[in-house]
Amino acid sequence: MDTQSDRFSAQKRRSFWLKHLHQWHWISSAICLVGMLLFAVTGVTLNHAAQIEARPRVQARDATLPQALLDGLAAARHADKDKSPLPPEVRDWAAGALGVAIDARAAEWSKDEVYVSLPRPGGDAWLSIDLADGAAHYERTDRGWVSYLNDLHKGRNTGDAWKWFLDVFAAACLVFCVTGLFLLQIHARNRPVTWPMVALGLTIPLLLAIAFIH
Repeated sequence: MDTQSDRFSAQKRRSFWLKHLHQWHWISSAICLVGMLLFAVTGVTLNHAAQIEARPRVQARDATLPQALLDGLAAARHADKDKSPLPPEVRDWAAGALGVAIDARAAEWSKDEVYVSLPRPGGDAWLSIDLADGAAHYERTDRGWVSYLNDLHKGRNTGDAWKWFLDVFAAACLVFCVTGLFLLQIHARNRPVTWPMVALGLTIPLLLAIAFIH
């Protein structure tokens, strides 16, 4: 009787863990699905970056900063002048005259000009303003969708929101893998090839690293 009760309790515990493992496994897989597809595809494109030709497109725009705003730039150079951002009114002018959105990031000040670097995924951009005559030049380089997705993969110039997404995505991947490992353990009794396949997944990259990466 005790043996039957113990078996029932063990089966109940197994069903409990199996149910919750499956639940966490499918939830984490749903969260990871699109991200895993993105990272798998961009893993290939990054691995063959030299073979994938990129044709950058460059756009340039010029305008002249009004004298009143130009005079105000001198007041924007605080004690830490080399890292002062552009004044809000100059940023508003740049948005209207050049179509470029500039936040309160640090600008690079010199005797003759102020320079703002505007890197972004899949390209680059910058704005310079001549402090003598107010001549403003904006240039934007677009390297295409492949470069854009590659930079998303690397988290390059993507901002804080994307970095938070990467952290959440990494945590979901860990949950997906760990719950998958426990599910493998539960089902391994009926699938003898389970652990040899897991060992193969470890052995192949390990041997490649030892033999070919120096």
